[in-house]
Amino acid sequence: MQRILEAELYNYDKVFYYFHERKYYIMAKTIITAALTGAITPHGYDVPETPEEIAKTAYECWKAGAAIVHLHMRDDNGAGVMDPVKFYETIKLIRKNYPDCDVIINCTSSGDNRVSDDSPYGNAVRMLHHANVPGIEMGTFDAGTFNWGIPGGIFSNSPTFLTTLGNLYQERNIKPEFEVFDMGMIRAVGVYWKKGIVKAPLHFQLCLGVVGGLAATPADVQDMLAYIQRLQAEGNLPKEVTVSGFGIGKGHLPVMFSALANGCHIRVGMEDNVVYGYDKEGKKILANNLMLVERAARAVEAYGNEVATSAEAREMLGLAPLDHEAVVKALDALTIEDLEKAKAEASEKYGTTYFAAKSMG
Repeated sequence: MQRILEAELYNYDKVFYYFHERKYYIMAKTIITAALTGAITPHGYDVPETPEEIAKTAYECWKAGAAIVHLHMRDDNGAGVMDPVKFYETIKLIRKNYPDCDVIINCTSSGDNRVSDDSPYGNAVRMLHHANVPGIEMGTFDAGTFNWGIPGGIFSNSPTFLTTLGNLYQERNIKPEFEVFDMGMIRAVGVYWKKGIVKAPLHFQLCLGVVGGLAATPADVQDMLAYIQRLQAEGNLPKEVTVSGFGIGKGHLPVMFSALANGCHIRVGMEDNVVYGYDKEGKKILANNLMLVERAARAVEAYGNEVATSAEAREMLGLAPLDHEAVVKALDALTIEDLEKAKAEASEKYGTTYFAAKSMG
């Protein structure tokens, strides 16, 4: 492996992770993403669920080193929900209650397993917050359909949905985070890129450990990176690529350390893993988001890298600097009534009662 000076990285089109002559180049700075809540993490763990809890946790994790927070919302019963009002309330709390916080806000496009894009209203439900709520800088783009688990449902991301999502992200200046669970999804991202549906630089998130996808092992991390390199060499992916990775459950640490060793960024959080470790008696030590971010920051520094700030991460990812005043102004100009109207219009257009659920209130 070879290390490049940070100044040299900035001179290479501001891309901090790339392949060249089959050598991995290791970045000087590592971006930590904190996935705070998830859609299906069960009750009984220290998972933030209300907008107030999520905003407070986002701030704590940012102070501990998370440059990005990945947000899911929960309804009043604790189930994952795609309610734009809750996204709005959470983002507004982050930006107004914690004005010193410049964390990058990344919002899911798949936060409720009750909603599938093969339903008549799936597209609208899964994207309504991205289409209406200011201050979202990144959004997930799950690059294919697969079986989530055994037993488990189908995680549906049709080409029609992804094309619509990619076009919306371009219109709203939201950077896609390409969540890839297997090799085919990596190739699919290249197809969307060549069609102009998404633009370089591309940011991949290697999502490992789900039964329907690749396993959460160092070998799988390396295989996916090698495939990215191959597609770049063939011209089927751009050279401007950044990569992050995470493993679920027991795969959390193997993937984190493998990602670091291979020059990638890392993701941690209660969405992916609720166990911090085990004590000397073999009993589980339950995690919380802050514990996981703090450990990730220590791992980055122990490896010899530096934890990237949010401002540094924006430059590395090709995002515009945060204009805090403009974001707050846009959030203040939007009202809950505006969002309720958007929900009502979507309900009427697609004939759905999804947004009428009392648990959203």
